[in-house]
Amino acid sequence: MKILIVDDEPPARARLRHLVEDVGEHEVVGDAANGEQAIAMASELHPDVVLLDIRMPGMSGLETARHLNELDRPPTIVFTTAYDQYAIEAFDAQAVGYVLKPVRRERLQAALQRARRLSKALIGEISGRAGGGDDRRTHLCARAHGALRLIPVESICYFVADQKYTRVCHASGEELIDDSLKQLEDEFGTDFVRIHRGALVAVARIGELCKSADGEVEIVLRDCAAKGGDRLTVSRRHLAQVRKRLKGLPV
Repeated sequence: MKILIVDDEPPARARLRHLVEDVGEHEVVGDAANGEQAIAMASELHPDVVLLDIRMPGMSGLETARHLNELDRPPTIVFTTAYDQYAIEAFDAQAVGYVLKPVRRERLQAALQRARRLSKALIGEISGRAGGGDDRRTHLCARAHGALRLIPVESICYFVADQKYTRVCHASGEELIDDSLKQLEDEFGTDFVRIHRGALVAVARIGELCKSADGEVEIVLRDCAAKGGDRLTVSRRHLAQVRKRLKGLPV
């Protein structure tokens, strides 16, 4: 099997490479220091298995696994973890491949044999059972010409329903994603507010509320490169909630 190693610590990556080579049945096709690198390399190298550290700065291993599942040819995931025995029960309960740190050759070989592909629901259940804490994504994934484009959530200005997709308007432009507005509101509702039936806006990106020439209430966005401009209409139904989130900002 072709194996991609992902760990933020260089010694850990070097040890895993040595162990894989020692097993002698597989090929290490690359190693990555974080989730973003892992997704880019997996898109290019098409590994059969990703040895994935769970606790990494920035994008966690669980979130990285979720994005890797969006690839046209998703790899099998084997988690490397230093979790305690109670968290490990989460992995055992789902028959998921994992190997405890410090990694030993026999453990790695067994984990590779038991590994299977993970669904989004399964990743979410593992995260909950293992006490993953805040499981909100730090990035969203958009498909572009067969590859995946990562969009940092902190760069997003707003989401707009666009037929069966959702348009993501962010600091560098726009992308289409499969997530529904309801899913996004459930996940990111603490940072985004619904301004009408078809749009969610990042609260931190709202500069002011004002009235248009025809009397509609609008929000004025800051630092937004969306093609539709930096103003969006607020529906009467959602105006009170928007004002509440903005601490009563007057029109």
